[in-house]
Amino acid sequence: MFSKRAKATAGTIAALTAAVLGLSASPASASGTYSGLAYVYGAGVFADDWGNEGIVDQSHNTVSNATCLWQKILYADGFLAAGDIDGDFGPQTAAATELWQSVHTTAEPDGSAGQITWTAAGKLLRNSSNTTTGNTVSFYNGSLYDFYLTRDSNGYYHFPDGNVDDRIAGYNYRTC
Repeated sequence: MFSKRAKATAGTIAALTAAVLGLSASPASASGTYSGLAYVYGAGVFADDWGNEGIVDQSHNTVSNATCLWQKILYADGFLAAGDIDGDFGPQTAAATELWQSVHTTAEPDGSAGQITWTAAGKLLRNSSNTTTGNTVSFYNGSLYDFYLTRDSNGYYHFPDGNVDDRIAGYNYRTC
């Protein structure tokens, strides 16, 4: 027979375990808004492509090509210097993201590029042309600079980075 203290301890441990497991789910996954794809993805009309992207911030996909793409957006809108595009979401990128959010979204700025922020950025994409390889060329219409992107036949976004014209915007790796 277990004592009341042992039962209480077991109950406390079970509650703490459940709480920890609940916190371990990523916010995008828990809310059901993240597509779950390993790449920044789109199909059809460009302006609604990025409404279900994953989070990039100091806790999620921190070092990735998706972060590098987000930094290019911050640069195009004048919130980050070109030399700060490194695919690492540090404090400077977080601060620039908050500034970007204060201009482009109606949500409270939090320094995290999640669904609301990616959706707002996606509304600034413009279709340009189709290529003979089946890729669609678009450009991000920044307030200071535009930059082109391609969306391949799988729907994955590619972007230029320095002398390399074809970085795939993925969440699980960094090559930029």
